[in-house]
Amino acid sequence: MDAIRENLPLLLQGVGTTIALTLLGYAFALVLGTLLAVARVSPIPPLRGIATVYVEIFRNIPLLSLLILISFGLPDVGLLLPYFWCGVLGLTLSSAAFVCENVRSGINTVPIGHAEAARSIGLGFFGTLRWVVLPQAFRSMVQPLVNVFIGTVIGSALCSAIAVQEVTWVTQTLNIRYAQAVLMFLIAGAVYLVLSLGGAALGGVIERAVAPGRTRGAGSRPALDVTAGAQA
Repeated sequence: MDAIRENLPLLLQGVGTTIALTLLGYAFALVLGTLLAVARVSPIPPLRGIATVYVEIFRNIPLLSLLILISFGLPDVGLLLPYFWCGVLGLTLSSAAFVCENVRSGINTVPIGHAEAARSIGLGFFGTLRWVVLPQAFRSMVQPLVNVFIGTVIGSALCSAIAVQEVTWVTQTLNIRYAQAVLMFLIAGAVYLVLSLGGAALGGVIERAVAPGRTRGAGSRPALDVTAGAQA
């Protein structure tokens, strides 16, 4: 326990770095993955092809290999990034492929009649996605996206391989110094467990909040109803 007390600031710094890696990588992956999903369902064949190739490549490259390629390959083309941002980039590129597939699957759960009804009232492709399809699809995407978040949390541990000083790197360093492997990696495991369970709990709250039968508060604006148009 003396090792923990003496190095508590270093451990807390590692936890903070892990949280920053996870949140930044996941946030950027949500944006990129959603754009890729829109491209995959778009009526423009080149966009669909580019998005499909991206997903097939980055979904099947091990994250560790991707992190090493980014951290040691980018300097060869004249692009220098701090190792922290190499980690964020690797997590983003990898997680975005899974976000894309989850969003696309959610879009496919929306009845096609709703999209047709939206187009019949003058909404274009992007307007239909923004106002009709994505709000409905989000209900079925919450838990799959939570799974991607948990994968991002766990994947952030691999950033220690490129010298990002997150919690796994810190515990490895302290283990070398104190030879307390069980204790140090129990601490690292507890950090990842807390972050993953916290993300799952937040996902459950969001899922209940967007459930179809949830009562709207007084004064809230009604959602665009295209069901009647779809049934007509």
